[in-house]
Parts: sequence; structure tokens; C-alpha cells
Amino acid sequence: MALKDLQIKQGDVDIIVEVVEKGQIREFNKFGKKGRVCNAKVKDETGTMSLTLWNDEIDKINVGDRIHIQKGYVGEWQGEPQLTAGKFGSITVVSKSQSSMDTETTDEGEHILTEDEKEEEEILNEMDEEEPPLEESYTEDEVEEENVE
Repeated sequence: MALKDLQIKQGDVDIIVEVVEKGQIREFNKFGKKGRVCNAKVKDETGTMSLTLWNDEIDKINVGDRIHIQKGYVGEWQGEPQLTAGKFGSITVVSKSQSSMDTETTDEGEHILTEDEKEEEEILNEMDEEEPPLEESYTEDEVEEENVE
């Protein structure tokens, strides 16, 4: 199955796509129950399409991830097809993006440096501590000689 072949109101969608964008998370309250929703954009070799992520799906999926949507549904929003796992489908991460695998955060949301990032930071700090090379100074006569040649 490919994105270009999906039709509005089509169910039982089984497709593997890559997440290329992930929008802002919005919170809502429906029938006294709180929820979250996020629009994303996915692609395959045939094109792109909007994907609606709900609640826990939002946290497990990041830009660059390859995901497998099973028993998905193609809805419509403002005349455009919009893919979702819906009530009966599921989304599984097939492969994580490299950046989401390397990134860790504290409970406060602060980024925890990977070993590579720590090493890079040390090198940059060492470079900052080094004295800059002395610039050669020229007399006005030497500058004029340089410009004449």
C-alpha cells in the first residue's frame, strides 16, 4: 500500500511511512474527558499526507521515525485526506530516528549530553581557553609595498 493510493473514507490501511513533521500538541476536553491531539506529516516514496496522532501516540513518535500503521483510517479535514490509527488501528515505530535515540532529557526537560556531545564540548572549551595566534603587524611602508606589487 502507498500513500498515493489512499482514498478518503478508506479503512483497514496498512502502510509504513516516515514522519517528516510534527506539529504542536493541543489539549481538548470532550464529554468531560481530557485528551491531546497533534498533526504530523508523513511520507513514502509516492508522496506525503497528514497524520493525526492522539494521546499516547504523540509521545512515542518523533520526526525521522519510520512507523507502521495497521488498520488505519483515512479521514478528511478541510477537503484533504488525513491518516489516523483511529479507534481500531495501531501505530508501531519500526525504526527510531537517530536524533531521538541519542537524545535524553531530565525530568525537568533538560537535555542530557551523550558521550559524543560531552567530548565535543570539552574540545570546544579547550579551544576557547587557548590563546589566539598573534597577528603579524606591518608598517605603513610594508603595506604600501604589498599593495604596489
